[in-house]
This record gives sequence, structure tokens and C-alpha cells, in this order.
Amino acid sequence: MYKPEQCKYTKTHEWVFVEGGEAVVGISDHAQHEISDIVFVELPKPGAKVVQGKACAVVESVKAASDFFAPVSGEVTAGNDALVAEPSLANQSPHEKGWFFKLKVSNPAELSGLMDWNAYQEFLKTAPAH
Repeated sequence: MYKPEQCKYTKTHEWVFVEGGEAVVGISDHAQHEISDIVFVELPKPGAKVVQGKACAVVESVKAASDFFAPVSGEVTAGNDALVAEPSLANQSPHEKGWFFKLKVSNPAELSGLMDWNAYQEFLKTAPAH
């Protein structure tokens, strides 16, 4: 599939991998460690429009519920049904089996405002713990 090093990241710990105008999004490995045992996810339905930086999904752990923010704007083309059925996939494999949804990117320029892998690693050194 793709590696974490190939993704772009937000300051709220979402990742996006774009190939040919289609994006796959999820939560970072760092975020799933912070959230801990994920027990429920609510994803947007195919056809839903998401806006960069706006809440579009919910992640619940044994500790708390958290919003998931769209890393880029677009129209959802598919949700990860396997993740809905088994939310712990986000803990076990956040970049492969635990992706959240796919979307058709509506504004590719938004990607330029996201961090690459190296910038995200530097950000994590200064990011406050949850």
C-alpha cells in the first residue's frame, strides 16, 4: 500500500495520502497511541462533502470521544467498513487496515499547507501531550 513517510499530516494528527486526485485519510500512529483503545468510529457516508479543518468523523476510545478533522476538502467516495466493524484496526494498523475513508480532493492546493513526514516528526517533539 503506502508508508507513513509518504503521507501528509495535520497538527490535529490526521494523515492523508493522495494519488491521482483520490485521497485516503486516517489518524496517525501517534494519535492512536494517545487515544489508546479505540472502541467505536463514526465515519462520513459516501457522497458527503468534507471541509478541511472541520470535524467529519468521531473516534471513541475507552478514555473519551474525539473529533476527526478533514485533512483536505472533498467528496467522500468510500468508508472503511472493516474499521467500523472492528475499530481496533486503527490501533493495530493506522496506515494500512485502519484507514478511515477515501475522498476525491476538491482543492489540491490545500495539501501544500500540510506537513510532510519529517516536519510532522519535528512537530511531535513540541506538541503538547493530550
